[in-house]
Amino acid sequence: MKNIVAIGASNSSKSINKTLAIYVAKKVKNAHVQIADLNELELPLFSPDLEIRNGIPENAQLFRQLITHSDGIVLSLAEHNGMPTAAFKNLSDWTSRIDKDFWQKKPMLLLATSPGGRGAMSVLNTIKTLMPHFGGNVIADFSLPRFHQNFTQEGLKDQVLNADLNKKIELFQQAL
Repeated sequence: MKNIVAIGASNSSKSINKTLAIYVAKKVKNAHVQIADLNELELPLFSPDLEIRNGIPENAQLFRQLITHSDGIVLSLAEHNGMPTAAFKNLSDWTSRIDKDFWQKKPMLLLATSPGGRGAMSVLNTIKTLMPHFGGNVIADFSLPRFHQNFTQEGLKDQVLNADLNKKIELFQQAL
């Protein structure tokens, strides 16, 4: 059995990206899914001065351990004005202070969704480009536009999108 970490890169209590990450992670065969909820991993705003005074916060260390003990990562990126959320960026900043390559070359399936028609493509493309600099091993990526129109817990309503997502999940599963 493989350990998959599902991360919705948002601290919204109603995060559609968390919903998508969990849904996709649960579609991976023979996998145990652990959810990394950014609301449970609260961190002070990164500051070199704060790090000198207090060291690395426990929640950043816990997140790093979660990645270490995983076999793969399903990460769904929320977009705030074309950029990653402050909560995700802050978690990345703190965790990279423990180890610059904190994603540890674990196979990753990058996702993004939004209520709009672009499906958070801006943040998906930005993070996909940055991942290798932090030990990210992106196997595949997928953007779901118009989340509320296209998503149900039974699957994606659009058959073309559903087929594309299933192909990406298969690629990810093969890399585990």
